[in-house]
Amino acid sequence: MIEMTDHFTNPFPAPDAARHAIWEMLVPRDIDAFLAADWSLVADDFIEEGFIGIHGNKADNPDRWTLAFPNLAAYRKEWLRQAQDFASQTFGEDARTAIFRTTTLREIEIAGETALVRKKFDGSILRPDGTRDIMQWQTLYTCRYHRGAWKISGFTGYLPNPMGTP
Repeated sequence: MIEMTDHFTNPFPAPDAARHAIWEMLVPRDIDAFLAADWSLVADDFIEEGFIGIHGNKADNPDRWTLAFPNLAAYRKEWLRQAQDFASQTFGEDARTAIFRTTTLREIEIAGETALVRKKFDGSILRPDGTRDIMQWQTLYTCRYHRGAWKISGFTGYLPNPMGTP
C-alpha cells in the first residue's frame, strides 16, 4: 500500500507506468468526467466486449448484490443519470476538491496484463445549509492492458466501506 501526500497527486511514480496510468484513469479523469457529466471523456477507458458491472447495493452479503450492468450500455446510462443528477445540485464547497478528498486509490494488484484495483470513498461533501452528504462506499475494478492502454473490463461496486469485519 502507498501513502498519500495529497489527494490530487498520483501516488504512483511515473516509472511504475501501469499503476500510474490506472490511477490517472480512475481518479482525476473519472472525477472530471463525472463532474462535467460527459461520458465521452471516459468512453475510451472501457472494454465494451464482455464488460460486466455488479451493484453491491452497499451490502456486505453477496447474496444481495445484483447484476445491474450486464453490459457497458447499461452502466453508461446509469453513470450519466447519476452525473446529471449531481450536476443539478449545489454544494457549500468545491465539489471537485471534496470528491478528491474522499477518494483513496492506493492498492493496485497486477498480474500480467490484468489488474485488480480498490477504489474507496470515505468522507462527505458540504451542503449549502451546513449539512453533509456522506460519501462512503468502495469499488473493486478489474482492468486489462488492452490495445496499448489500461482499461476497465468490469467492476463490483457500490459496496460498503468499510466492509465486514477485519
